[in-house]
Amino acid sequence: MKAVVVYESIYGNTRAIAQAIADGLGGAQVVPVYAADGLSADLLVVGAPTHVHGIPTTRSRQVAAEAAHEDGDTHIEPGAIEQPGLRVWLRDLPDGDGRCAATFDTRLDRAPWFTGLASRGIAKRLRRRGYELLGSESFLVEDTEGPLADGELDRARDWGHALVESLALNTGQSVG
Repeated sequence: MKAVVVYESIYGNTRAIAQAIADGLGGAQVVPVYAADGLSADLLVVGAPTHVHGIPTTRSRQVAAEAAHEDGDTHIEPGAIEQPGLRVWLRDLPDGDGRCAATFDTRLDRAPWFTGLASRGIAKRLRRRGYELLGSESFLVEDTEGPLADGELDRARDWGHALVESLALNTGQSVG
């Protein structure tokens, strides 16, 4: 089975988590959302940073990029404000026809009721598109722009491996 990890990232934290998840999946393809048109996968893993309690909007991405630009020291991911963003990509995603998916987000290390969860909104949209959800996970950052909290990359790799096991239980197939 083919697995693809699609992500949106502003400061690079979500990209790093996406890559770690792909490593845990056994080397899945990792694609930024703005370059993810026409992908085909048996397992689709989708993630984003949590902005204003949910999935980033065009405006929230612009504000984040502008704030980093003003700061001068903060790295901005190439294509961070490219279109489409994850909201539009999910809206235009072809029907999943029962294929499997999983969602993740990066967020501040605070209670979910305080930060929100982008993964929740992503999961809702994927279910509407006909995907069967295997799971959702949040990965923590220490501050708005990062860095990732200690141990989060290892946890992301472990979660990717757990998704492989879950997929095998659900479908009798493995990622390859």
